[in-house]
Amino acid sequence: MTNPSAPLAGRREWTAFVVLLLPLLLVSMDVSVLFYAVPVISEDLQVTGAQQLWIFDVYAFALAGLLITMGSLGDRIGRRKLLLFGAAAFGAASVAAAYARDAETLIAARAVLGVGGATLMPSTMALVRTMFRNDKQRSKAVGIWSGAMAGGIALGSVVGGVLLEHFWWGSVFLINVPAMVLLLVLVPALVPESKDPAPGAFDLLSVPLSMGAVLPVVYGLKQTAADGFTLPSTACVTAGTVVGWFFVRRQRTRRDAMISRDLFRRRGFGIGVTVNTVASVGMMGSAYFTTQYLQSVLGKSPLDAALWGLLPSLAVAAVAPLATAAAQKADKALVIAAGFLVGAAGYGVLALSDTDSLALALTGAALICCGIVTVMAPASDMALATAPPEKAGSAAALLETGQEFGNALGMAVFGSVGTAVYRRDVTDTMPSDLPQGTLETVRETLGGAIGVAAHLPGRTGGAVLGAAREAFTHGMAVASVGGAALLALAALLAVTTLRGVRTGNTTADADGSVVPEPAPARS
Repeated sequence: MTNPSAPLAGRREWTAFVVLLLPLLLVSMDVSVLFYAVPVISEDLQVTGAQQLWIFDVYAFALAGLLITMGSLGDRIGRRKLLLFGAAAFGAASVAAAYARDAETLIAARAVLGVGGATLMPSTMALVRTMFRNDKQRSKAVGIWSGAMAGGIALGSVVGGVLLEHFWWGSVFLINVPAMVLLLVLVPALVPESKDPAPGAFDLLSVPLSMGAVLPVVYGLKQTAADGFTLPSTACVTAGTVVGWFFVRRQRTRRDAMISRDLFRRRGFGIGVTVNTVASVGMMGSAYFTTQYLQSVLGKSPLDAALWGLLPSLAVAAVAPLATAAAQKADKALVIAAGFLVGAAGYGVLALSDTDSLALALTGAALICCGIVTVMAPASDMALATAPPEKAGSAAALLETGQEFGNALGMAVFGSVGTAVYRRDVTDTMPSDLPQGTLETVRETLGGAIGVAAHLPGRTGGAVLGAAREAFTHGMAVASVGGAALLALAALLAVTTLRGVRTGNTTADADGSVVPEPAPARS
C-alpha cells in the first residue's frame, strides 16, 4: 500500500542511486567476466585443473558465505561506511588480480574480491531501502536494481570477450578500478549514512556458523550439478544443513542475534525471500542450458554466443521497472503469479528447440528472464518494505543469500536432469566402432564429446558430434518441461500465499502495532 505522506526522494537521492548501481553492476559482472579469460590465464600462469576451478569458484564462495555477516555488520557500523570499505577492498583486489604472477596470488585476490562483493551488495540494497521511503519511488528503484543485477551477469561475459580481443587478461579486472575510485569520491558526498541506532553486541560465533551453513550447501549443490548425486556432494549438503539448524536455533534464542527476529514478524518478508529464491532457481536453470546450447550445439564462438545472449538481457532491462510499476497498481500476488507463468511459457518454448533453433532458444530465454525479473523485482521490494528499516542490511543480505542458494539449487537440479538424459541418450546412440575408452569421455559432457569428435575420422566424428548434440538438446527439453511445471506451481502458490500481504512505509512494533518509519541520518 503506497503511503502518500512519505517524503519524496529528490535529485540528490536519484543521483546517489545511479552511483550505487556501479558496484552492483561490477559485482554481478565479476561472476561471468572470467568465462573467456580462463584459457588465457591458464596458459600464462601454468594453472592446474584444480587451481582453475578455484579461480572460478572462490569468488562466489566468499560472496555467498559472507553476505549474512556483512549485512548484519552494515546495520551496526553503518551501511555507507561498509560500502566504502568494500569499494576500497574490491579496487585493491582488482589490481592484485590483474597483475598476479601465479595462480595462488590470483586465487587469493579473487577471494578478497568475493569479500568486497559481500559488503557491496547488501549495502547498496539497504541504502536504497533507507533513501527511498516513498513506496512508489522505492519500488521503482528496486525494479531498476533488479534489472541491473541481471543485466550485469550477461554483460560481464561480453565485456570480458571484448577486452580480451584488444588487451591482456588483467584488463578484465582493471575495469573495476575507475568505478571503485568514483564510488569512493561520490558516495560520501551524495549518500546519507544509515544504521541501526541500537544494534546490540555483534555475535561473533554466528559468523562461522553462518558460513558453515551456506558454504557446504552451495559447494555440494555445485558439485551435484557437475557430477550428479555423489557421496561427497550429499555429505556437504547434509553437513551445511546441520550447521544451518544450529545457526537458526542460535538466532531464535539470542537477544543480539545476527538475524533479528523482527524481520519475520510480518509474513511479507519471509514470503518475499522464499519467492525470490524460487525465482533464482528458475533463472539459473535457463542459464545453465542456453549458454552451452549457443556455443556447443549451435557452434557459436564464445564472443558471438555472449552477444546473442545479451538479447534476453535487453528485454529484462525494460521489464524490471514495468514490473514494479504494475505491482503498485495491481495486486502483487497477481503480478508475481503472472511473472511465473511467463517464465513457464518460456520454458515451454525452450523445450521445443532442436539442434538448430537459435530463434526459439533466444525467445524462450527472453521469456524466462522477463518472467523471473517480473517476480524478483516486486518480491524483493515486498521483503524490503516489510523489514524494519534499522535491519535493512540484514534483510538485503538474506534476500541475496536466498538468491545464491537458488542459483546453486537451480544449477544442481536442472543440470542433474539434463546430464542424466544426455548420458542415457549418448550411451544408446553412439557408434559401435568408437576407440576404446572414448565412450566414457563422450558420456561425461558435451564439451568432452566435441573434443573426441575432433580427433576421429570424418564420418565417425560427425556421428559422435551429431549424437551428442541431439542428446544435450533432448536433456535440455526434458529439464525445460520440469522448469515449466515448477514455475506453474510457483504461480499457483504465489496467488494463494501472497493474497492479503500488505506493505507500506510502516513497520511492526514488538506488540504487533504499527509505528512510523524513522528517517535516515544525514551526514
